[in-house]
Amino acid sequence: MYYAIMSEDVTDSLPLRRAARPDHLARLETLRDQGRLLMAGPHPAVDTDDPGEAGFSGSLVVAEFPSLEAAREWAETDPYVAAGVYARTLVKPFKKVLP
Repeated sequence: MYYAIMSEDVTDSLPLRRAARPDHLARLETLRDQGRLLMAGPHPAVDTDDPGEAGFSGSLVVAEFPSLEAAREWAETDPYVAAGVYARTLVKPFKKVLP
């Protein structure tokens, strides 16, 4: 089943994001390579594709896991969590309908 992992950044998270980004992306690429990643990306802090120094306000990952607990465990071990980027993370079952 798919699960949505919705994370909200701490204030002024951009320097923390930059430092942890390679490890964060490597984990996402592993999910992609396993065919389990539906989508992933950050939420720009301002209404533009390239927020520059405004940075990001959070992230969304939708991926397949064997259980809600497995999705939560994966989310808890994200390098952005270890780096202090995320203030909080919510993990919920997700049912893809379209497209």
